[in-house]
Amino acid sequence: MRYGFVVPNNFGVPDPHDVVRLGVRAEELGFDSVWVNHHVLNVGYVRDRLGQRPYHDALVILTWLAAQTSRVTLGTSVLVMPYLHPMVLAKELATLDHLCGGRLVIGVGVGSLPEENAALGVPYDSRGAYCNEFLEVLRLLWTEERASFTGEFFTFDDLISSPKPLQKPHPLIVVGGNRPPALRRAARLGDGWHPMNVSPDGVRRRLDTLRAEASQAQRDHVLATVQVRLDMGRVTLESVGEYTDAGVSELVMSLNMADVTEIDNALEAFATAMF
Repeated sequence: MRYGFVVPNNFGVPDPHDVVRLGVRAEELGFDSVWVNHHVLNVGYVRDRLGQRPYHDALVILTWLAAQTSRVTLGTSVLVMPYLHPMVLAKELATLDHLCGGRLVIGVGVGSLPEENAALGVPYDSRGAYCNEFLEVLRLLWTEERASFTGEFFTFDDLISSPKPLQKPHPLIVVGGNRPPALRRAARLGDGWHPMNVSPDGVRRRLDTLRAEASQAQRDHVLATVQVRLDMGRVTLESVGEYTDAGVSELVMSLNMADVTEIDNALEAFATAMF
């Protein structure tokens, strides 16, 4: 089993350097990966939790982490695609993949915060279709010398996006979500599955759906990367065995608090007990 840690860029830590230091500390302690959260505005449940406190930008924090780490995989858990444009993101992530030496893994999702979509002027009900095209465009821009695409949301011909990622053909794209549309998206358009708060039994049930969808799309390799995000307190030697038996390859863990000292102590305690 691999173990990841999600830094609290989403929990109102006043100094972003403290957020980054926790990611560096996770690498020192032996964690395999470090992840960031993504939202744009403090609205809805984000506002309820943070008020005016900061939710630090995902890719800026991840870039700073890339500069201060050397071994851990660097991931997004998850980028909310309707808030982004695939052409801009393709360049940003390809550049970062070079800067970090090919350590990126890209977690993506459709989002579930209608208030944020409304504030950003992004339709909520069509976000699934938008995200499907988004992933197709992202992959094309990363793999084709001259990319062309015709769709409902994106249409272009003979476009060059450069640089291409350092990783070939591109960084892993892992798709978040637990419901059937997300499972279908992961199987058909992703390279892995990145659900949140799913039990081992829940993983088993949903993997049946994933297997069927992946088989139809002739993309069985997506089942090799199954990452479950959950609270670190739920991870024990017993639960690790259950998740391993269910087919999970990595547990991506968060500590939902802003006290950096307490988080540091929890990271050390976890590493001592589990590594």
